[in-house]
Amino acid sequence: MRDVISTKDAPQAIGPYSQAIRANGFVFVSGQVAIDPATQQVIGGDAAAQTDRVFKNLTAILKAAGTGLEKIVRSTVFLKNMGDFAAMNDVYGRYIPSSPPARSTVEVARLPKDVLVEIDVIALA
Repeated sequence: MRDVISTKDAPQAIGPYSQAIRANGFVFVSGQVAIDPATQQVIGGDAAAQTDRVFKNLTAILKAAGTGLEKIVRSTVFLKNMGDFAAMNDVYGRYIPSSPPARSTVEVARLPKDVLVEIDVIALA
């Protein structure tokens, strides 16, 4: 069974992909960037501010799927600049304060809409 997850409380997909897919007891959330769902525009600010917006988007999508941040088992963080790691990590730790998931963090040359941070997750449904 494969269910498409969609919510207006997170940015709408800007291409041929779903916000998330629920399948076989997991929720696979597409990479989220710092887009405000009310305006569909990238928010201003530094990596910490953008990471906060990303987590608000992830929270909304996971809620729509019937799960939450505490059920994340794997995440991947993409940073435009690894120099922003500490700022991103501080915000990440506030949203996931205990029993953190497995995670990879990589620096990339460029992200959609020239944001500073993108995060995708896999959670238990």
